[in-house]
Amino acid sequence: MNLDDVHRGIQKHKKPKRLGRGPGSGHGKTCGRGHKGQRSRAGFSMHPAFEGGQMPLARRIPKRGFNNRWALSVAVVNVADLEERFESGEEVNPETLKAKNLVGGRFDLLKVLGDGQLTKKLAVSAHRFSRSAREKIEAAGGQAVVLPGKKPVVKNKQKSK
Repeated sequence: MNLDDVHRGIQKHKKPKRLGRGPGSGHGKTCGRGHKGQRSRAGFSMHPAFEGGQMPLARRIPKRGFNNRWALSVAVVNVADLEERFESGEEVNPETLKAKNLVGGRFDLLKVLGDGQLTKKLAVSAHRFSRSAREKIEAAGGQAVVLPGKKPVVKNKQKSK
């Protein structure tokens, strides 16, 4: 393949296919649907995974594991990252970490891990700390402040009373 072939035949604003406009158009009479059959009828629709009665791929392959849709997403930051990006005496919290591009996207909890060394005195606020991270922060003269996490949802308020 050549570089000048990459965009050949690609049009940004393609005109719609005009169906049923006579035999000269190439899309007259049956309009590309062929003769008879389910697909030729008006109002035809089929499930995108339907394979003509064959066992669909999604049902043929084995299922493994479990995906917890209610699991909290945890953003992690290492002590080495804090050493690199923050000055001594600064405050570290989820907002300042986002500002310095250490964490991105949406997350429920922030956890500080103890990979690397810390020599700067920092006030670190996070939802969770590993034991080694807490020890390194406090050994450097800083403090580890635990933020409150998400409150659990009470399903039946009558039962909880």
